[in-house]
Amino acid sequence: MRVHVVSDVHGNSTDLARAGDGADALVCLGDLVLFLDYADHSRGIFPDLFGKANATRIVELRTARRFEEARAFGARLWDGIDRGPAIEKAVRKQYAELFAAFPTPTYATYGNVDIPHLWDEYAGPGTTVLDGQRAEIGGRVFGFVGGGLRTPMRTPYEIDDEEYAAKIEAVGEVDVLCTHIPPEVPELVYDTVARRFERGSRALLAAVKRTRPRYALFGHVHQPLARRMRIGATECVNVGHFAGSGRPWALEW
Repeated sequence: MRVHVVSDVHGNSTDLARAGDGADALVCLGDLVLFLDYADHSRGIFPDLFGKANATRIVELRTARRFEEARAFGARLWDGIDRGPAIEKAVRKQYAELFAAFPTPTYATYGNVDIPHLWDEYAGPGTTVLDGQRAEIGGRVFGFVGGGLRTPMRTPYEIDDEEYAAKIEAVGEVDVLCTHIPPEVPELVYDTVARRFERGSRALLAAVKRTRPRYALFGHVHQPLARRMRIGATECVNVGHFAGSGRPWALEW
């Protein structure tokens, strides 16, 4: 059995269409939407609406962790624009392309920049969306927990620690634990390019230690200090920044 796993797709529908080649199934750990490309400021919903120069300024402020200034700057740009419908229209366009690129079968959960209530409209019969749920793939039990925890970035699918922990608990013991964010371990949550710690989950770390899945798979941190490490009996793997690499991570048994 061979399963390909991707995370942080961020608009890369071209490579996503090939991500399942040679695999029995594809697993997607979320962040389909590209709101703003930190490497290429001309790509994404934000520069499409406000131009590359304004996108560059937002990136500069966020990278410097000047989040209040970034929010104030963004608010001035959005003044007079009905933000919700404008973003949803752009997200719908991206989702139409991305969900059409998913192979059959695909098992997917949400990232922190995704908009969950739209997924049912675009997920075809070959795509199973799971969050706080389990699925059997090739005789192994996979658990899925989507979304991220609260941060100053205020991305669309951030939830409280308690709600996230409840989803982890609902999944229970599995062979492969699939999440968007990593366990709260410094080497797994530190981004070496952004030079900051992203939010990982302590509840996820506790579950890994308690339930001992064979694998814990995740994304979210694009350039982690450590791509993989063992926690007890569990191999923890950041499956990679798919938007940048265009390559899935492979799990075989």
